[in-house]
Amino acid sequence: MQSFVVSFHQEDNVDTMQIQKLNQEEFENASEGGTRHLFELDTNIGFFVFFDAEDIDGDLSYMVAQYEEDSEEPNAYYSFQLKDFYEFMALYLNDLDYNQDDEGEEEEYGPIHHLAHLLFHIAEEGKDLQV
Repeated sequence: MQSFVVSFHQEDNVDTMQIQKLNQEEFENASEGGTRHLFELDTNIGFFVFFDAEDIDGDLSYMVAQYEEDSEEPNAYYSFQLKDFYEFMALYLNDLDYNQDDEGEEEEYGPIHHLAHLLFHIAEEGKDLQV
């Protein structure tokens, strides 16, 4: 497991995040007790699946699997602190309400775009880490 820190733009209004990038074995250990698929997001930098997981001891992890293009297997697993993962969930849920209010109007920068922007920073910082 490799830890790394992502600092966002000041205008992103998000605190610095400490993130862990996991390899396949670490992911399997962290999710041995089961996973719960929460939501997914398809972006121009990949397809992201958000879920929580429980290890054999009952410890919870909050993770994102990143898939590139048409790949069947994730190219990266990221683990987050609950407070940071909650930020992602809030943006995703906010977008559901945001889109209902703006039906038929031209799409502008909204919560889901902001989430994709944050994921871009995370993927860029973590892409060269070898796990």
